[in-house]
Amino acid sequence: PRSYLLRHMKPLCAHASCRSGFVIAFAILLSAANAAAQAPTRTVPVFANGLAQVVPGFQDTTQWIRQHLWVETEFDSDGDGKRDRVHVDVTRQLQTETEGLKVPVVYESSPYYAGTSGARQFLWDVKQEVGAPPPTRTSQTPIEYDGTRTRISNSQVNAWVPRGFAVVHSESPGTGRSQGCPTVGADNESLAPKAVIDWLNGRARGYTTIDGTEQVVATWATGKVGMTGTSYNGTLPLAAATTGVAGLEAIIPIAPNTSYYHYYRSNGLVRHPGGWLGEDIDFLYDFINSGDTARRAYCNRTVRDGEYVRGRDRQTGDYNDFWEGRDYLPKVKFVRAAVLMAHAFNDWNVVPEHSVRIVEALKRQGVPLQMYYHQGGHGGQPPIDQMNKWFTRYLFGIENGVEKDPKAWIVREGQPATNPTPYGDYPNPEMRAVTLRPQGGGNGIGTLTEGNGGRGPEKLVDDVAQTFGALAQATESKNRLLYATPELKEAVHISGTVNVTVRLASSKPAANLTAYLVAIPWDAPIAGRGGRGGGPSSSLITRGWADPQNYKSLTKGGNYDSKSRGEPLVPGRFYDLTFSLQPDDQIIPAGKRIALMIFSSDPDFTLWPQPGTELTVELAGTSISLPVVGGSAALRRAFGAQ
Repeated sequence: PRSYLLRHMKPLCAHASCRSGFVIAFAILLSAANAAAQAPTRTVPVFANGLAQVVPGFQDTTQWIRQHLWVETEFDSDGDGKRDRVHVDVTRQLQTETEGLKVPVVYESSPYYAGTSGARQFLWDVKQEVGAPPPTRTSQTPIEYDGTRTRISNSQVNAWVPRGFAVVHSESPGTGRSQGCPTVGADNESLAPKAVIDWLNGRARGYTTIDGTEQVVATWATGKVGMTGTSYNGTLPLAAATTGVAGLEAIIPIAPNTSYYHYYRSNGLVRHPGGWLGEDIDFLYDFINSGDTARRAYCNRTVRDGEYVRGRDRQTGDYNDFWEGRDYLPKVKFVRAAVLMAHAFNDWNVVPEHSVRIVEALKRQGVPLQMYYHQGGHGGQPPIDQMNKWFTRYLFGIENGVEKDPKAWIVREGQPATNPTPYGDYPNPEMRAVTLRPQGGGNGIGTLTEGNGGRGPEKLVDDVAQTFGALAQATESKNRLLYATPELKEAVHISGTVNVTVRLASSKPAANLTAYLVAIPWDAPIAGRGGRGGGPSSSLITRGWADPQNYKSLTKGGNYDSKSRGEPLVPGRFYDLTFSLQPDDQIIPAGKRIALMIFSSDPDFTLWPQPGTELTVELAGTSISLPVVGGSAALRRAFGAQ
C-alpha cells in the first residue's frame, strides 16, 4: 500500500516529491510484473540431459502448420531459359505463427518421394565377356506424373516437430513437382538443397506456385539447418554440405552413396550393387524420373541418351571425367557442417567404403565428426538420442558435450542397434596391420601364415555358376584358391581395411578378379547380415573386386581414383596389383579360421562371362594385409603361439 511505501522510504528520501516519484515508479513495475504473471505462457523448446525434449504444446498434429512452395535455384538444368524451382514442403509448430517462435530445421531431400520405376527386366544383361561392348538396354516404363500433390513426405516429422524443430522436405530436380532434370550426382543435385537452405536463411526466393511471383518468406526459421536421410536421401546431405552453404550446421548421412563410380564400378571393374545385378546409372535415372512429362524429352536426350552414353563406359570400367563429376571426395574440402556418419559394415548395396573414404578426408580438415557403424545391411540410423544430441548441439547451440564424446560407436555382433560400443576412433586406435602369406594348396584348403609364403603358381578356372558360399564350403575346387590360418584359440578383432596383393596371369586379355575374406568352417546364412543380395552369412568377413587390366592404377593399392586407363592383358604374363576389400570391424570368434579366397567372376556383383578363363596366381608375389586390433601379438595369441 501507498502508506507502507511512504513510511519505509522516509529514511531514504526525505523530500515529499522524491517519495511520490518513487511510489509511482514502483507501482509501474508492480503493474508490469502482474501483467506478465497473468499473460499466457509461451511454448518453447525444452532441454534435459543435453537433449531436446518432447514438448506437450508441440505434439498436437492437428495444429501443425503445413505448407508447400517452390524455391528458386541458381541453375537451369532443363534448358527452358529459366532458373529451376524445386518443390518444398514445411511442417512446423502452430507457435511459429501465433507466438513468433523461431525454430531450427531438420531437412530431408530425395528423388524418391513421387514414386519410382524399377522393373527388373530392364536392368542391363550381364551375360557378356569382360571388356566386350555391352548389349543394349531398353528403358523401363516411364513413371506417371502427378501434378496435384501438395504433400511431399511425412518422414522425420513425428520425431522432430514435437521436440521443437521444424521439418522440411524437397524433391530433387526433375522428380515429383520439381523442375529441372534428374542427373544422378551432377552439380544440380548439390545446388538444389543449397537453394532450400538459402531460402531458410533469407538468401533465396520461395514462391507459392511453380511459376508465380507471390513470395513465401521463412520468417519462422532461425536459419540453422540439419540434414539427414538414408541411401540416396543420405547422399544429398553430403552433397549440400560440399557446397559450403552457410546455415547447414550439421548432417547425419545414413548409408550415403559418395561416389557413383564406387557404386557401379570397383577398381576398374564393372560391378553392380548387391541385389541389383545389372543396374547402372542410366537405370537409376529412369528409376527416379518422375518429373513433369513436358521436360522429359529434353532431359532424356541431353542426360540419359547424351552425357551418360558418352561417359558411363560399361566396356572398360575406367574412371574418367564423367565419374569424377559424380564423386564427392574431391569436394569434401568445402564441408563445414558437423558430420555424424552412419553405415553398416555388411551393406552390399552402398558398400561401406562410401562412408569411410569421406570420414578419413574429414578427419584431416577438423570438422566436428562422429561415426556410427553396425553389423547389419543397407540402412539403419543411429539411436534417436545420438541423433538428438547431435542436432541439439549444432542447431540449438546447447552445450551438451557431444564434441567430447567418443568418435566411433560400433554395434557389436549380437547386440541391438540401440546399444553401440564406444571407441576412440575407427579404425580402432589399437589396430596394427599384419601381413599374411599363402603357402600353397589353394585348390584344397591351403595355409595362410605370418611367416614365409610359398613359391610357385597355383591356378583357378572361372565359372560364374559357382556361388561364393559353395566355393568357401568346398574342400576341393578348381574354381577358386583358398588359404586359411590355423584355428583361432581366442577371438580376433579386425578393424579397418584389408588390402590384398596378387601376382596374377590370365589366359585372356580381360578377366574379373574377386577376393573374399571368410571365416571357416562356413556357417549358414543368417537374417539381417549382408543387405540386399550376396548371400548373407556370419562367415562372410569382407570382399572386394578389381580389374587386372588396371594393374598400373593398383600397384599402390587404396581407392581407385586414378584416371589411368586399363590395357589388355598379355595372356600368360604376370602382373602385380594391390587393391582394398571393403572396410570392416568384426570380431572373429574362437574356433574359426580366417581365410583368403581368390576367384574370378562373382555371380552376385560382376559380369557373367563364359566359363573357362584361367587365372594363375604366383604365391611369391601374393599376400594379405590384415588390420588386427593388437597387431601381430594378438594374432599369435589367437593361434596359440607364445
